[in-house]
Amino acid sequence: MSSKIIPVILSGGAGTRLWPLSRELYPKQFLPLAGSHTMIQETLLRLRGLADLAAPIIICNEDHRFLVAEQMRQIDCRPEAIILEPVGRNTAPAVAVAALHGEKADSIMLVLPADHVIRNHQAFHAAINCGLAAAEAGKLVTFGIVPTAPETGYGYIRSAKASAKAAAKASPQAETLAIEAFVEKPDHKTAEKYVKAGNYYWNSGMFMFKPSALLGELKKHAAKIAPACRKALAEGSSDSDFVRLEKASFAASPSISIDYAVMEKTSLGVMVPLDAGWNDVGSWAALADVNPSDAAGNVIDGDVLTCAVKNSCILASNRLVAAVGIEDHIIVETADAVLVAHKNRVQDVKHIVDQLRAAQRVEAVNHRRVNRPWGTYEAIDIAPRFQVKRITVNPGESLSSQMHYHRAEHWVVVSGTARITTGDKVIILSENQSTYIPLGQTHRLENPGRIPLELIEVQSGSYLGEDDIVRFEDVYNRS
Repeated sequence: MSSKIIPVILSGGAGTRLWPLSRELYPKQFLPLAGSHTMIQETLLRLRGLADLAAPIIICNEDHRFLVAEQMRQIDCRPEAIILEPVGRNTAPAVAVAALHGEKADSIMLVLPADHVIRNHQAFHAAINCGLAAAEAGKLVTFGIVPTAPETGYGYIRSAKASAKAAAKASPQAETLAIEAFVEKPDHKTAEKYVKAGNYYWNSGMFMFKPSALLGELKKHAAKIAPACRKALAEGSSDSDFVRLEKASFAASPSISIDYAVMEKTSLGVMVPLDAGWNDVGSWAALADVNPSDAAGNVIDGDVLTCAVKNSCILASNRLVAAVGIEDHIIVETADAVLVAHKNRVQDVKHIVDQLRAAQRVEAVNHRRVNRPWGTYEAIDIAPRFQVKRITVNPGESLSSQMHYHRAEHWVVVSGTARITTGDKVIILSENQSTYIPLGQTHRLENPGRIPLELIEVQSGSYLGEDDIVRFEDVYNRS
């Protein structure tokens, strides 16, 4: 009898090459970049229809936990576990934690990055079903993408032979091939040779195996990983929503990818060829490739006007964007940043993000509109001694009980109902009513109603940073 398939979704990436849409606290996997659902939602939705599919395990960092939980709720998905990484340690420790979490059942783990596009779901399911028998037999299965071009941005997998149909330049058969070697990213001339040879495949970063098989190979080839992860799980904590790994133990694990730690060394690896419209959306040029274009080859979204523009991608989120006489360019407009880049240089966007981080600029981390577990806030105006925000509190949600050492706050309700606690006093405010929170006053904001609470907050004081918050009680377990 076939084992259950447990999707293990790796959602730890920052997606810096898709800045300014993708940012550290709101990366690309949480954005609807190639459809109506976000990329992490699509990763799970495309699995529906597989037999014996179990609830997923999702690995993400602590800062993204409420984004993951909310996006799963939106697609009516109840994960087996949302495991929180206190620090990033690459994919091998993340997968090891998932394997340790599920080692008693020893069901088949289907390890998938949260930010890939796969257009042909039927072909993807066929490849998964093909690899299932090998995984049940103790093999470590990976999926090799049939290359469509001499791509230099991917690592390659060399198989013992080409897929019969791939050699005939048709869709490959669902078959399991022996792996001869994993190959580093090549130069263009070498990549052309790989594509012509027919037995080289792009390394997709997707895997399927039993927890016992992976843990056995980790013990042979990267012995320090599993003990650190086991201790992090044992000394961590859990509640109804999240599994929190103990930080010091998890940080003690080597930081290494599953490819380097195991797949390049194991004798148990096999590969299933996959030709299913796969794209890892690793750059703006790649995103343009997976979205529909107009007659001039342009991908347009938002309020955009063009004249004599060809083969470009122009996205406008907030304002009118007009472009004249350009070709092969990327233009991305957000509320607080605009990117202009030639398609040939989109891999260098990460250098802009590096500059932003070095300057400690908030544009590397957050959008102007910031998500919180209770709702959102958006900066409207800011100056040295005041800041204006628009705050939205979802029905039934509440901010923490808190106080500020350096700022006072004025709140004006725009719509909905606010319940406000200041010290021992509780008041109810409705539309067009306001209140004042003095500096140093303990306070809490709640939405007891059935519609979103919208209010304008005016902060004034000597320091307006988000770290000027002392929390006394918080339903979301934030420190």
